[in-house]
Amino acid sequence: MIFNSIPFLLFLPVLFILYWFVFKKVSYQNILLLVASYFFYGWWDYRFLLLIAGSTLVDFSIAIAIYKNEIKKWRKGLLLCSIACNLLLLGYFKYLNFFIESFIELGNSIGLSSDYNTLQIILPVGISFYTFQTLSYTIDVYRKEIKPTSNFIIFATYVSFFPQLVAGPIERAKHLLPQFINSRKFDLNNAKSGIQLIIWGLFQKMVIADNCATFVNAIFNSYDRLDSLSLLLGAFYFAFQIYCDFAGYSNIAIGTARLFGFDLMRNFNYPYFSKNISEFWRRWHISLSTWFRDYLYIPLGGSRGSKLQQLRNVFIIFLVSGFWHGANWTFIAWGGLHALFFAPILFKRSRTNLMVKEKEHTTNTFGDLIRILFTFFITCIAWVFFRSSTISDSFEYLKRIINNHSFKIEYLTIERYSVEMVLLIVIFIIIEWFNKSKEQPLSGKFELLKTISIIWMILLFGVFSDHSTFIYFQF
Repeated sequence: MIFNSIPFLLFLPVLFILYWFVFKKVSYQNILLLVASYFFYGWWDYRFLLLIAGSTLVDFSIAIAIYKNEIKKWRKGLLLCSIACNLLLLGYFKYLNFFIESFIELGNSIGLSSDYNTLQIILPVGISFYTFQTLSYTIDVYRKEIKPTSNFIIFATYVSFFPQLVAGPIERAKHLLPQFINSRKFDLNNAKSGIQLIIWGLFQKMVIADNCATFVNAIFNSYDRLDSLSLLLGAFYFAFQIYCDFAGYSNIAIGTARLFGFDLMRNFNYPYFSKNISEFWRRWHISLSTWFRDYLYIPLGGSRGSKLQQLRNVFIIFLVSGFWHGANWTFIAWGGLHALFFAPILFKRSRTNLMVKEKEHTTNTFGDLIRILFTFFITCIAWVFFRSSTISDSFEYLKRIINNHSFKIEYLTIERYSVEMVLLIVIFIIIEWFNKSKEQPLSGKFELLKTISIIWMILLFGVFSDHSTFIYFQF
C-alpha cells in the first residue's frame, strides 16, 4: 500500500476512527497498530510478513539475552549473532544477485565462462530500513544505552509501525519505543500539523517528483541523442525528483504518525540550500546519515587519529552508504564521489565527528549563494551516477554534456510541458527558500490560504496513478 493511493485514502481514516474512538486503551491501540501495520505491509506481498516477523523475533530475543548476560564475551557473541542475522537477511534478498553477476563478469573479463545464473529473488520493500532499525536496537542494548522491552507486542509495533516502515525515517528505540509504552492523548494542534505535513508531502511527491519523472526517464533513456542543455536539464530534474519523492514520503510518514500521537524524527532539512557537502549530509536523509555516524563512523575512530585515518573513515562510511542504497556499482560510485567531495573539508579544519550538528549560518550573502549553487551542482553530478543503469552510462552522460557543445533549448521546445515543469520547480524553490526556518512551509501565517493553494496545485498538476511508487521503496 502506498501513501498516494485510493486504498490508503480509505485505510487511514478508518484506522484513525478505530484508534481514537474505539480502542482507547494504550495496549489495545498498540495491538490495533500492529495489525494495521502488518496489513499495510502485507498489501504488497503477504510473504514479506514472514521476514519482518522473523527479524522482529530474533532481535527481541537476543536483546533480552544480552541484557540478562553479564559475561562480556557472551554479550558480544549475542550481538554478533544479531548483526549476522540482519546482514544475512539483507545480503540474501538485496545483494546475492549482485555478487553473482559481478562474479560472472569478472570471470568473463579474464576469459573464464561461467554457468551460474542469477536467482529469481523478490526484494521485500523496506527491508533496508527495518533491519537497520532492529539492528540499532540490539546495539543500543549491548552498549547499555537502553533497556530492552519485555513486551513483544510493543516491540513488534515499534519495528513495523506503518508510517515509517517502508522508507523511514529510520528511528532509534530510545526515541520511538517509549512512545508505544506511554499513554497517548489526541492533540488537535498536533493533528493539524500532521495534516499539513501530509499535504505538503503529497505536493512534493505528486506535483514535483512524479512530473519530473516523466522528463527524467525520457532524457536518461535517450541521452546519446540529446544536446548538452537537455542533459543538464535531466540531471537537474532528477535532483528534484529524488529529493521531492523521498522528502515527500518522509513528510507524509511524519504527518501520519502525528495523527496517532507519535513524533518521528525529521529526515530532511532543505538540503539543497546547503553551503557545502558536509552541511548537505546534515540535512539529507538525516536518519540514515546519523545512523552511519553513530554505528559505523564513530566506532571506526571518527575524526580522531591522523588525516589518513580520517580519510579512510570518510571513504568507508560513504561507500557503505552508497552500497546500502542498491546492489549496483553506480551506487558505490555515487558514494565514492561524495567521499571525494567531502575529503577537502578534513584538511580545512578539525572536526570531532562527521556530520555533527553545527550552527547554521542564517545570513544569505552573495558568497553564500555561490556556495549553495556550487554544492547543488556537484550533488547533481553525483546524482547522474545514482540514476544511470551502469557506470559507463554515467561517464558517457557527463562526457556528452562537456563534449557536445550544444546548448539549444531543444528539449524545452519538443516536450509540451517542459517549460511548465521548470516553472513549477522554480515556484517550489521559492516556497522552500522563504520558509526554510520552518519544519514545513504550510505552517505560520496564512496557514489556511497556503494549505488551500497547495491542495489546488495538487489537483491541478498532480500525477494521479496507482503505479507511481516511491523511489526509495527499491532500497
